[in-house]
Amino acid sequence: MSKIKRFFSKKKEEAAFKLKLGGGMGEGHKLNAPKPEAASSSSGSSSRRGRGEVYVPPQRNEISNEARAAAAAALSRIEKKDSRDFNTSLAAVKAQAKRELEAERREKEQLSSAASANSQSSSSSTAGDNKLLACQGVYFRCPLIGEEVLSKQAWKIKIKEFLYQQLEMDRGLTACLIIQNCNPKEKADDCITTLLKYLENLQQHPEEEKFCKIRMSNKIFSDKVRYVEGALDVLQAAGFSELELDNEPYLLWTQEQLEPGLELAGLIEALKNAEPIQLELDRNIKVLLPSQARRVILPDDFYRISPEEIKREQQLRAEAIESSQMLKTKAMRDREEQRNLRMYRYTLIRVKFPNGLYIQGTFNVYEKIADIFEFVQSCLADETLEFNLVSTSDGKFSEEDLDKTLYDCKLIPNILLLFTVPAIPAPVAADVNFLKEELLMLVQSM
Repeated sequence: MSKIKRFFSKKKEEAAFKLKLGGGMGEGHKLNAPKPEAASSSSGSSSRRGRGEVYVPPQRNEISNEARAAAAAALSRIEKKDSRDFNTSLAAVKAQAKRELEAERREKEQLSSAASANSQSSSSSTAGDNKLLACQGVYFRCPLIGEEVLSKQAWKIKIKEFLYQQLEMDRGLTACLIIQNCNPKEKADDCITTLLKYLENLQQHPEEEKFCKIRMSNKIFSDKVRYVEGALDVLQAAGFSELELDNEPYLLWTQEQLEPGLELAGLIEALKNAEPIQLELDRNIKVLLPSQARRVILPDDFYRISPEEIKREQQLRAEAIESSQMLKTKAMRDREEQRNLRMYRYTLIRVKFPNGLYIQGTFNVYEKIADIFEFVQSCLADETLEFNLVSTSDGKFSEEDLDKTLYDCKLIPNILLLFTVPAIPAPVAADVNFLKEELLMLVQSM
């Protein structure tokens, strides 16, 4: 029998089975038709029971309210999961990424906890040292330019700005000052020596062509003049102008281009006599209470060399002493002391008055003892008062000591001097205020 015949034969058998099953279940009726009579119903039911018991499903207990709530919650979760949109998924991805980055960050923090602890301790100690500094730095004045009190680096910038502002009004003389103040000393000295040679040759032989032009590619000119601040301005004021000859840059001199009112002799003299603009050291006066005159910690500006070099030198010296384990001779101690003194450029002087107040000032190590007396005298309410300054180590200064430098007297890097008045007994002086009233306003707040 072919597959097709078998297929239709099977369908016929299934149809006959359904027909036989349907006939035993009674006739059907329309939904809107009247219900059949009870007799027919009873006969029908009896006939069905006659053929066999009809399966009656067992009655189930009603589900509890808790079960209904759990089912509703599960259904809600399924519906919510199926109804997620793109924005929610993106937020979930971002949240997960954030959690992973946070976990990675915590892991890195745990790995570098020791290093970060060391860094924090060093930074906190540095901040503490800054609070304990006896002064915040070394400051200067420049009466030629202004009355501001600034650091040396700030004054270098201000002086440079001031000179370039004056350049158009007086190019020759201002350019000489720019060379001295805006370049390293060695570079400025080499430049001035070369410029003097150019200008003196031109002054002595103005008609010789070789002295009237300068080849800018010349090695000496390039190394010592061309790239020095102010040098080309000096040559411009002297009458030189730039032009190109044979495809090479030259400076060519003519008498007509000389700056009005300026002569070569005057410019040569200005080059010889120009000096760096001098700054005056500001005393940076402070008035301290006894409780504020703590151990002196000096800022880096007081040293000639960098703090790193100081620490390295001290470490090497300590290692050398430890390795040698030998007694030092007086000559060895003197050499080491001189080496220590040369580390400092400035010194901090504190003067203690009988009433317990201190005044503090900054001095150059090469200033004289007399400068300290003048400083103290300028702070007194009665500047005619005769007083003495007594060193806690060397006693009272003599007349011969007044001309000695602080370096000679080894008052470096800081020293405490006692203020005494021969005419006033010590118990009485303890109740006297010797300072000017305006200085009392400088008392440092705690």
